[in-house]
Amino acid sequence: QVELVESGGGVVQAGGSLRLSCTASGRTFSSYNMGWFRQAPGKEREFVATIRSSAGRTYYADSVKGRFTISRDNAKNTVYLQMNSLKPEDTAVYYCNADSSPIIGNTACKVCYWGQGTQVTVSS
Repeated sequence: QVELVESGGGVVQAGGSLRLSCTASGRTFSSYNMGWFRQAPGKEREFVATIRSSAGRTYYADSVKGRFTISRDNAKNTVYLQMNSLKPEDTAVYYCNADSSPIIGNTACKVCYWGQGTQVTVSS
C-alpha cells in the first residue's frame, strides 16, 4: 500500500511558476514509476509527466514539454513537478500517481496509487 500526498497548488497569473510536490509513504517508493496527471472541469483525466523508477528517464505530454520538469528524490520519497510559463489552459486538479507497471501515461492503471489532488488555477 502506498499513500500519496500532494502539495504546492495555488493560484498564479499566466506566465508564472509553481512547484508541486508529492510525498509517498512506504519503503518501496524507489521501485515505482511516478507520474503527474491532471483533470480540468468537464474533461477526462490526462497524462502530464512520468519519471521512471530506474535511471530516472522522463516523459512528457506534448502540451507541457519544455515548460514542465518532473524530478524525484528517492531519499525523501518525493516527486516534484516544476511548472513554468503557466497558461490558463493548465488550470486543473493535478494528481500524483505511483505505478509499478512499465506503461506510461495510463489513466486506467489497475495496480497503481493516486493522491487526492491539488488545485492549480492560472489566471489570464
